[in-house]
Amino acid sequence: MKMKQVQIAPSILAADFGNMREEVQSVVAGGCELLHLDIMDGHFVPNITMGAAMVKMLREAVDIDFDIHLMIDNPEFYLNEFYEAAKGKGTTNILTVHQEVCPHLHRTIEKIHALGDDVLAGCAINPGTPVSALEAVLEDLDMALLMSVDPGFGGQAMTASVSRRIAELRRMAVQHGKQILIEVDGGVKLSNMMQVAEADILVMGSAIFNDAGARENMSQAKRQFEQLKGVQ
Repeated sequence: MKMKQVQIAPSILAADFGNMREEVQSVVAGGCELLHLDIMDGHFVPNITMGAAMVKMLREAVDIDFDIHLMIDNPEFYLNEFYEAAKGKGTTNILTVHQEVCPHLHRTIEKIHALGDDVLAGCAINPGTPVSALEAVLEDLDMALLMSVDPGFGGQAMTASVSRRIAELRRMAVQHGKQILIEVDGGVKLSNMMQVAEADILVMGSAIFNDAGARENMSQAKRQFEQLKGVQ
C-alpha cells in the first residue's frame, strides 16, 4: 500500500471556488496530505462541478496526493485525462469510479492500474447499493469508498447505516485475505466521527471549509481522527 492509512481528506466541493488556491493551501498548512476532488457530470449525479483543467490547476498549486472521485457516467473514457492532470512529483493519487455506472467494472479497474504505479484504484458504492456488490472485484481494489449520503450535493446528513457497512466491508476483506483502504464520504463531522472511526479515510467538506477557518478545522479534524485511531 502506497498511501497513509489514517487520513482526513477535505472535499473541495465545499470550498470557496473563487479562492480555490488559497483554500487548498490553507488545508495543506493544517496538515492535509490527501485532497478529495468531486468530479460530477450532471448525469450520474444531479450536479456539475469541475473537469480535468481544474485538477491540473490544483496540481500546480500543491504537491499532495489527490483523491479523485469520478461521479460520472462512462468514467472509463476519462481515466487517462484525469490521471495526467493529477500527476505530480512524488505523489500517489486515487482514481475512484462508481460500481453503479460500470457495466465492465473489472476491466475499468484494470485500466486504472495500467495507467502507472503512481495511481490507486478505488470503487465507490451509494448507500442503496449492497456492500456485497464489491466482492467480485475486491481483490483488485486498493480502496473502497462507502457513500454515507446520496451523492450529488454537499451538506447532507450522514446515513445511520454506514457504521454497519464499514464493519461488513472489513469482514469481507478479511475473508478474502485482502488489505484494502476503506473511505467514507458524506456528512462526516467532528460530532459524528466516532461512528465512522473504523474507516481509514474520512472525507470532510463543510466541516472543514467554513467561517471558522479551513486551516484550523483541518488541524483539529486530523488530530481528533488520529486520536480515535490510536496514532501516535
